[in-house]
Amino acid sequence: MQAALSIGFLTPYSGVYPAYSAHLVTGWLLGMGLDPVRQRTVQFTSEYTHMGSARASADAARKLLFFNNVDVLSGLISYKVTPDIIPLVEQSKKPAFFFDMGEYIPHFPHLSPDMFYASHQLWQSQFALGNWAHKQFGDGGHMIMPVYEAGYHLHTAFREGVTAAGSTQIGLTVLPFDQNDPSKMELDELFVTLARDAPSYVHAIFAGSMGTRFLQKWIESGFHKKIPLVINETMAYDDILQDIKHIDLEIYTSMTWMREDQRKANQLFVKKFESIAQQPANVYALMGYEAGLMWRELLPYAQQKDWSAVKQQLRTGVIDGPRGEKNFYPASGFALPTVNILRISTTGNKINKLILDQGTGMRYDAKEFEMIHNESLTGWQNPFLCI
Repeated sequence: MQAALSIGFLTPYSGVYPAYSAHLVTGWLLGMGLDPVRQRTVQFTSEYTHMGSARASADAARKLLFFNNVDVLSGLISYKVTPDIIPLVEQSKKPAFFFDMGEYIPHFPHLSPDMFYASHQLWQSQFALGNWAHKQFGDGGHMIMPVYEAGYHLHTAFREGVTAAGSTQIGLTVLPFDQNDPSKMELDELFVTLARDAPSYVHAIFAGSMGTRFLQKWIESGFHKKIPLVINETMAYDDILQDIKHIDLEIYTSMTWMREDQRKANQLFVKKFESIAQQPANVYALMGYEAGLMWRELLPYAQQKDWSAVKQQLRTGVIDGPRGEKNFYPASGFALPTVNILRISTTGNKINKLILDQGTGMRYDAKEFEMIHNESLTGWQNPFLCI
């Protein structure tokens, strides 16, 4: 009997999506055409990395590679920790296949030929949303976010989209952080400013429950439907909006994937995942499923421990998945996702989505993004939503 393919999975904590790793793994196995409950072809070994810091991630990677002797290193990581993991992966001579939400625009001063990335590319969604918001609502928008969200590239990618559309000005408010009350959200001063000098639109970036609290405060403020509210993708996921779908809400956002997408490949994924997991499909399950479509082709080589063949295929391979083409090696040029621009309204306890437009992103190595990397030398090491 052939030994199982062993995959080590770096697993940080997420208070926003505590079940993300189970969804990723389930999606991965389904994409490979395997039964997540009964299969014995692939074995996952999880290693807890706390908040996903460089030290915790490197320690866990070292344990998985050299103590557990896994065949493939995987998991959820931030690009900020890859310099600490590259030497370990290259020493092991095995492939690494990581997931990320795309909270950072990729930047690879050292691009390892052994490391591959399944990114949700949130920054692409933000770029397209900013581009559309300027064209739709005009110049002089205003961005608002807490300190945590400001530590990533979501607002800077949005700003680059706005700039590419011809904007000359956009405001920015980062809410003060209270160490004694991390979830504190003081908006009175901002609302006074907005009332005195109304922007053409407001773009809000909040993670988890703070997003729903902001939306509630926005409605109470009196600005709702008077100033267009544009929110980042993760604030508009169905499971986040469930808590406030009883409120009469109208917002704008962008998404690279929608559960409702009727293309055959997407509906097949949704049906497979929901029949197994007994809960709605989400982006983590999607990312795992896309990975599984790739690894389904790689499995014969991986079972023979032919890592050079596995890595070569990962460098050039493209899958056609639930949301179209996707590839996993930066030097090949990540496939640009199609971004849907949506108006979301909640009426009668229902979430209604209307696609208004479609946008596209930019290559991660476009010269326009160099400034973001140059002016943002620091940043949070924990993957986005891992708080």
